[in-house]
Amino acid sequence: MDIERIRKYLLTLPHVAETIQWGSDLVFWVADKNIGGKMFAVMNTEGGGPIVMSFAAGPERFHELLEVEGVIPAPYLARAHWVALERWGCFRPAELEQLLAAARELIFAKLPPRTKAVLAMKPAERGKIIRNRKKVLAERAAKAKRAIKSRPAGKKRS
Repeated sequence: MDIERIRKYLLTLPHVAETIQWGSDLVFWVADKNIGGKMFAVMNTEGGGPIVMSFAAGPERFHELLEVEGVIPAPYLARAHWVALERWGCFRPAELEQLLAAARELIFAKLPPRTKAVLAMKPAERGKIIRNRKKVLAERAAKAKRAIKSRPAGKKRS
């Protein structure tokens, strides 16, 4: 498997959104992060790194998956039962797709009830809520930026 094939597969799963974060990592979310979504998989798009992909495995599968050659505890996320692949080919394509679908389901189950309620809405209603949330977050960021600029030099926030 490769990045593009996995990306296409993940985007077919219900309520999956993607973002680029931490430089060039491709992050897949259950629900848009602006409405309380949670990430369930991360892919390294640069190549050359020690890890090609990380995903949620859950406490039941975590130790079992670590027995597979090329699968290690995910840096920073192992305590949340995430695993990382050191190379493509640790799993057959269908097996990796199954693991990623399970990761999505695992994280979906952890979403807050209000986020699940938004996901249950019709797409038009959901889109309106997401746009409004993005607007509110942008306004808050702009307000915080203005507050920082208006603060006298040398004064610290108390």
